[in-house]
Amino acid sequence: MNAFLLKTGLLTLSLLTLFSCNDVLEEYNPSGLTAETVYTTPEGFETLVNAAYTYQRWWYGKEEAHNIAETGTDIWTSGSGETDRGLTQYLNLQGSDTYLTTEWREFYAAINLCNGGINRIDKAGLSATLRPIREGELRFLRAFYYWHIVETWGGVHFTTEETNGIVSTANRTPVETFYNLIFEDLKIAVANLPVTQPQYGKVTKGAAQAFLARMYLTRGMNKEALEMAQAVIASNTYKLEANYADLWKMSNLKTKEAIYVVDYSANLALDDLANTTFNPYGHSRGSNNAHLLYLMKYDDRPGMVRDILNGRPFNRYMPTRFLLDLYSDDDARYEGSFNEVWYANSTTRPAGMNLGDTAVYCTRKEIPDAFEATRKYQTYDRSKIYNANGTVKDNLRYPSLSKFMDPTRPSLNEAQSARDVFVIRLAEVYLIAAEAQMKLGNLQAAADNINVLRTRAAKAGKAAAMQITSTQVTLDFILDERARELAGEQIRWFDLKRTGKLVERVKAYAPDNAVNIQDYHVLRPIPQTQLDAVTNKTEFAQNQGYQ
Repeated sequence: MNAFLLKTGLLTLSLLTLFSCNDVLEEYNPSGLTAETVYTTPEGFETLVNAAYTYQRWWYGKEEAHNIAETGTDIWTSGSGETDRGLTQYLNLQGSDTYLTTEWREFYAAINLCNGGINRIDKAGLSATLRPIREGELRFLRAFYYWHIVETWGGVHFTTEETNGIVSTANRTPVETFYNLIFEDLKIAVANLPVTQPQYGKVTKGAAQAFLARMYLTRGMNKEALEMAQAVIASNTYKLEANYADLWKMSNLKTKEAIYVVDYSANLALDDLANTTFNPYGHSRGSNNAHLLYLMKYDDRPGMVRDILNGRPFNRYMPTRFLLDLYSDDDARYEGSFNEVWYANSTTRPAGMNLGDTAVYCTRKEIPDAFEATRKYQTYDRSKIYNANGTVKDNLRYPSLSKFMDPTRPSLNEAQSARDVFVIRLAEVYLIAAEAQMKLGNLQAAADNINVLRTRAAKAGKAAAMQITSTQVTLDFILDERARELAGEQIRWFDLKRTGKLVERVKAYAPDNAVNIQDYHVLRPIPQTQLDAVTNKTEFAQNQGYQ
């Protein structure tokens, strides 16, 4: 929130927000409507609730947040197209970082809208049936946004009041205060929300329970985390996909494994791309962009041209060698998560190469040079991609995360995808239960929960080989398992931070990211625009370690 300069939060009735924070406050209200007149009708209040959801799209599926939440960890490092090595490799990370500035602004705008809705709901004219549901949604969303804020920046500005006009001071609030509100809001959400909602993507009782389980685990409340995770599992509302790879099919976006999603429309015009007429405060790239970010540069290789099927390769992030090595040969999640082979699709091809033949092969394994010499296609094996110490040798060619690819895009250069973002899956709930059981000393129960996922992940005939025993259950093993299951799903940095393992594991497993990382990097720098705007600079100063 730049300068904490907030508009009233009034929305146009087309559900597009006019709720923006700028260094200069612009009080432009073309409709002449006010919050007092709109939000005191049931129809008007619906616009507020719907708008409160939209701010999730500034995080889920966007490059800014993938850079914040996945990179700078043990499992991802910079591809050649990386645009923010401050976040990925901690290279001169400061408050000037534009990605952090964007997310700060949008999160605080979302908080302000949630605060306004929660405090105004009694005057909205909602029916006795609908009122608690809408309050549950707003409470969940406020907790959801505040969690992102407090984990990213620590004990920064906190308020439960709606802000209108100019506020030039900010407060420093203890982390515990944030979590007290998060727990209060989520408990109300769990009590108020229905098991299902008529609109897909709206928060449900199960979503609130799953997120509450994650919050309990984050705060070391392991008994409560276990109970909440078990409640989600026992509800039988959700079901694991039998085949891990099926999770990522565009035809299966409404999988029963997804507990909470950020819903993107198949009509890309209805998503969040900035438009001067209809959506002036939208995102510059709009919709879900994750399909762009993890793809290697394939379209300049012999026999290959860019096409819809293989995606538009932004080449931003690449896996660390450590991540690739986490998957055993018995684990189908590797093939379900990564692409290693590109098939010739160009009218111009090397001699003897036909359309559909292998054109490029990037593998985590080592290929004998003598065998490589017999191939018509180009090979990039372990020793070509990584140096002996695990640092990156070639940041253009590597096994590419394929989870988020979208062959239904209308054109080969289309940056938007209709793919929904799975924020919380049932698989994560099993992992939450396992971690809580481990911390409570119930190692066999922890192994049992993990083995549910490893059975699903096993290749044909390999289920027995994939099982683990109680003696293998450690925090590091669980973090490894979370990487295998959840790689790229915008949770890794938070996992390493909450377990106290960020610096340790980056130094151990991501040598390119380890060069600059320091202990203070467990918090991100507060945006400099915010620090410049407040008048109480002594009380509201930059996080420790940053300039």
